[in-house]
Amino acid sequence: MTTNPQDRLRLVGRDEPEAAAAGPLSWVMHVDDSDSPRDLIDALGLAPYVSGEQPHARSAELEHVKPDAPLCPEGARILRTSEDSGSRTTLAAGDGWTLRVLRRANGDAVLNVCAVTEALAREVVAACSADATAVPESDDSQVSMGFWHSGQRGPNRRERIITAAAWAEITGNYGTEVAAAMHQLMTLRPTDISARLLLLHGPPGTGKTSALRALAREWSDWCQVDCVLDPESLFADTGYLMEVAIGVDTYDEEKRRWRLLVLEDCDELIRGSAKESTGQGLSRLLNLTDGMLGQGRDVLVAITTNENLSRLHPAVIRPGRCLAQLEVGRLSAAESVAWLDRELGDRPRPAVGPDGMTLAELIEARDDHARIQSLPPAPAVGGYL
Repeated sequence: MTTNPQDRLRLVGRDEPEAAAAGPLSWVMHVDDSDSPRDLIDALGLAPYVSGEQPHARSAELEHVKPDAPLCPEGARILRTSEDSGSRTTLAAGDGWTLRVLRRANGDAVLNVCAVTEALAREVVAACSADATAVPESDDSQVSMGFWHSGQRGPNRRERIITAAAWAEITGNYGTEVAAAMHQLMTLRPTDISARLLLLHGPPGTGKTSALRALAREWSDWCQVDCVLDPESLFADTGYLMEVAIGVDTYDEEKRRWRLLVLEDCDELIRGSAKESTGQGLSRLLNLTDGMLGQGRDVLVAITTNENLSRLHPAVIRPGRCLAQLEVGRLSAAESVAWLDRELGDRPRPAVGPDGMTLAELIEARDDHARIQSLPPAPAVGGYL
């Protein structure tokens, strides 16, 4: 049996006969086959707060939670547990309080407590948080990156630690002109920003994603990099776009950071026929980077595409639109030979054609020694009657 989503959780107010007879505020939840165990835990965790039995609520978000941290006061009664998509949800209760814990696989956790008094709610949060987190080890090769996607509960951002090479370590993976332009981009600071769009275009396997990872590392002291996994949904859903674009306001200048939204392989969004194929998607992208939506927001957008520059929409590549517009192509024959000589040393290297090689082809040639050996002659093909 299915029901209207608006009727699945219905508060009965005092102006209704049921509430007047019951006294305290009561509520009704309708359950159908679209509800998950986690949905039920969420509702049960709110029940004492909604009814007024435990009218005080406190929440806390924890990062880098220790694997063995209980996140629950000693002696608590575990009422429900649920595991889905790498997350574990627990509902626990004690004398005068109810606790819901959402623990994610990435080491983050969310605590929601309702209690009979404010002091008790704070006490439960403090007990759950005590010695629950660890300071991550410092590693210059790692950088924090956010990942956005639209799920059943709306826009969702998860943070992950990724490995990123320093720009100085990978400069040789790019042609001379491209490397010089990228070096200029890597050294930019907030005061240097004159436009909001970064465009990296070129064939697959030329190192566009590697360059963006290095950029995340080089800009880590002033810019948070977020990758949007479903850009087509981002620009089709205004609620999703607003959630990602607005971000979190802060009046502390020391904590204020720029954000770089990375949209990979957005060919349909920015090619010449984008208006016909994506509707308002292109307009909303341009509004985010150079319109009312982007005004006052410290947001940059980086787009990678395999399309040739001539096939992109004129509004995207018009003068003044892009902070950086980089064509990341194949290394020339001479650059490819120099790359292989540097990486392989005295080992034999494959022949390089006049068109050079992509970075992916060079790495494969370096790592796959079998490709360097001569292939056996193909067997003779017999005749057919």
